[in-house]
Amino acid sequence: MLSAGTEEPIITVGVADRQSEVKGRLNGLYLIEGARSLSGSFHARAAASGIELFDEGGQLVACSPSVRLIVREGSTFTILGVTIGIRFHWERKEDQAFQGNLVLADRGDGTMAVINEVPVEDYLVSVISSEMSGRAPGEFLKAHAIMSRSWLMAALGQKGTLGAVMRPGQGPGELVRWYNREDHDIFDVCADDHCQRYQGITKIVSGEAARAVRETRGLVLFYGDTVCDARYYKACGGLTENYETAWEDIHIPYLVSVTDWHDTYGPVLSEEEAARWIFSSPDAYCNTKDASLLAEVLPGFDQETTNFFRWKVEYSRGELEEIIRQRSGMDPGTLVALTPLERGPSGRIFRLRITGTKGSVIIGKELEIRRWLSTSHLYSSAFVVSTEGPPGGPPERFILNGAGWGHGVGLCQIGAAVMATKGFTAPQILEHYFRGTRIERMY
Repeated sequence: MLSAGTEEPIITVGVADRQSEVKGRLNGLYLIEGARSLSGSFHARAAASGIELFDEGGQLVACSPSVRLIVREGSTFTILGVTIGIRFHWERKEDQAFQGNLVLADRGDGTMAVINEVPVEDYLVSVISSEMSGRAPGEFLKAHAIMSRSWLMAALGQKGTLGAVMRPGQGPGELVRWYNREDHDIFDVCADDHCQRYQGITKIVSGEAARAVRETRGLVLFYGDTVCDARYYKACGGLTENYETAWEDIHIPYLVSVTDWHDTYGPVLSEEEAARWIFSSPDAYCNTKDASLLAEVLPGFDQETTNFFRWKVEYSRGELEEIIRQRSGMDPGTLVALTPLERGPSGRIFRLRITGTKGSVIIGKELEIRRWLSTSHLYSSAFVVSTEGPPGGPPERFILNGAGWGHGVGLCQIGAAVMATKGFTAPQILEHYFRGTRIERMY
């Protein structure tokens, strides 16, 4: 377990994984460990003999199970066609540039991992600029830096305990699965939304993120004597969620539902309460349609998601039947009903019954529900279901009206950014979302 007094770690970030071939460019001089120096364009491929690295002239310059390129001062490297937003609705490819060392590691199955060795503070500058815009309010960026550093330190202290988890349901025909941070085997964290977004120096468009990281250097959140596993997401929809709604059935005191406003709203647990809540527009920090503020807060591709506080998705019955078949491997037959069984205090469903003419199944938790009912992910599992169709027959259409964007546990990024515009400081923002925590310097 990492503790106060720890030196700033150097971490390994999986920029891309399971790649048979990689193309890129060394923007300056790099030293191939145990061999020669190299610069310019390169390509690498996974072969039976290991990783084969070729220079821009096509000459083989290294062949090893692991090729490590050590950065010389001021140099960076670019990887072409990095996939971001994997399995989310914004998935796409980008060319991305990085600081630090580059490692190409053979997986032994005809593929390789592309790994960046980088100091934590440099990593965080990229995370803040990748998760949110570097033009966001300064106090929000400082809060995000402390939170992201806490998340990382907690992850480093929990290596070997993570990954997807499935447990028996409350009865036959029930599947309960949740997804912790992925416990990566040959690097510490990945570069995508499954860990924290890390898109190198590509998204660092201003000095504000670097300033926020510099001014909070080494600061993390503690609860008791433990570094906080500080979770976050885009927008809560007015109420944040309890940890156990999305992950293990355990109570974490600083990851509990709070109102995203200076007043307090009661929990949304019943179907009647969910309908009233979701079809309303309560005061909340994340309830904003201020386009200029959102342009300052959200990265470019996140700005494509416009209706996040309240949203609506409609499917024909046939469309939804096919999505369920493709996403779950289960054939519901003719889909008859989607029935929420249990909700967390934000209204997010964590047990849902899917009923078809070929049987029924109960699924959870919240991310599994979002995955089964969309070609990528629903924005959240805080939704109510209505149907259209002739009386006495199966529904012809399913309409999901929902609230929020993400799992809802911990800090609401859009809400926190709005709080900063209203004059809240970074410590006040963090205390609002992570109750009972304190900020301490780790290194």
